[in-house]
Amino acid sequence: MTDAAPSTGRTQRWIVIAVSLVLIGALGFAVGRFTMFGTQGAAATPGTDSAEAGFSRDMQAHHAQAIELAMEIYRKTDDEELRALSYDIATSQAAQRGEMFDWLVQWGLPQAGGPLMQWMDAGGSGHEHGQASSAPMTDEEARAAMGMASADEIAALQAATGTAADCQFLTLMIRHHEGAIPMADALLELGSDPRAREVAQAMKTGQTAEIDAMTSIQQRLGCSG
Repeated sequence: MTDAAPSTGRTQRWIVIAVSLVLIGALGFAVGRFTMFGTQGAAATPGTDSAEAGFSRDMQAHHAQAIELAMEIYRKTDDEELRALSYDIATSQAAQRGEMFDWLVQWGLPQAGGPLMQWMDAGGSGHEHGQASSAPMTDEEARAAMGMASADEIAALQAATGTAADCQFLTLMIRHHEGAIPMADALLELGSDPRAREVAQAMKTGQTAEIDAMTSIQQRLGCSG
């Protein structure tokens, strides 16, 4: 009987958060729609093989996993700083993901297309993760290069509790963010769409700051590895 009220409150809070993420994604979709209306006349629409299209597709998948990881730790951590940070990661990336989805809609392009990260060497620029001079990466190799967690790592995080879970999340999310920054750099180097470049720069700035914050939490919690 004594656990009923806290459990009910926790469930209600979780429902509110889930609804908030949906609304934030919808807001990102709307923002993307209005910003695209404002820029379509000023620049050529990106094509399906463009850096903008590849960035939008790959970063949506990247963000989807970040949201999954962030909400997993938000649900069970007792660390208030980590709870606040994971909420910020989930909500900001949900909004960005919604906007990138809408870019592709406005450009008349499919949401999927081409191997992961292939766009990062558009024109043979030789970018860090480009593969123009060697065999294309497999999907598994590309996901690893993007810093994404494996199915086993996600399962381990889901099974972990307490400080061990907090530390596992921090390790995974720092690596995840580190994989996103070269993607943002590639779009800044190769892309020309003003709004896409603006979002890429915001991602790079925000995720660099979050890496610093997560590293600080790791040190405070005494995480190893």
